[in-house]
Amino acid sequence: MALTVTENLRRLGPARAGTPAPVFGYLEQCGEVQATFYRLPPRGLSVTILTPEQAEILVARLTSFGHSLPSVSAEHHTAAAFAEAWRRQTGVKLNLRAQLRLHRLGVLAPPEPAPVGRGRLAGERDHEHILGWCREFAADVGEAVTINADSWSGSRFAEKRYTFWLAPDGTPVSMAGVTPMVAGQVRVDPVYTPADLRGHGYAAAVTVEVSRAALAAGATDVVLFTNAANPTSNALYRRIGYVPIADWATYDFTPTEPNAS
Repeated sequence: MALTVTENLRRLGPARAGTPAPVFGYLEQCGEVQATFYRLPPRGLSVTILTPEQAEILVARLTSFGHSLPSVSAEHHTAAAFAEAWRRQTGVKLNLRAQLRLHRLGVLAPPEPAPVGRGRLAGERDHEHILGWCREFAADVGEAVTINADSWSGSRFAEKRYTFWLAPDGTPVSMAGVTPMVAGQVRVDPVYTPADLRGHGYAAAVTVEVSRAALAAGATDVVLFTNAANPTSNALYRRIGYVPIADWATYDFTPTEPNAS
């Protein structure tokens, strides 16, 4: 994510980054970079793997510069260590909002039998359809649903390239997005099927479609996140060749109310 987010900002330019400006940083020890982080306000902090001691160092540095954070997202041990250090330093309340599982594609295994239909790369004429499904996806996963025609370009969905899975009559029944390839890596996000169309294998089919296209374009790593508590989606992606490699967590920080006295 650090690679794709940074590349997207580089491509769009500082004027599109918004205000306040993004924050980037790295932890250097003995002349080597040990960890990196970024933040795109008003979103929270995203950070690579840290030890508890390194999390303390980062919290101390951020608070010394007056940074205020709404949340942290990272590998689950790192997220827990940072959140606890932030709580001790700032007195906030912690809320574990999301638990995700990061997967990397091993050997692609198309579903058997394959669902009826075919894949089609989405184009300009499909923008309203994509916008609507991204809004529904965001609601399903508990994200703030603020995606509309005006806010689309600044959303995390705008940088993606989308593919539909079509029913035999040409109607879109599922969708998958992928990030631009950076350093050989492509991230599949989001994958969405409307509730009334689920259970037919469409999500697996469209994920295989975009994964195969990424490999054909030269990707060496194809990754995606799932809800760690959703056995259906985790089993689905394992069946088509995705291997779990790390658990992920997001903690929200809520300021405590001062005593009335």
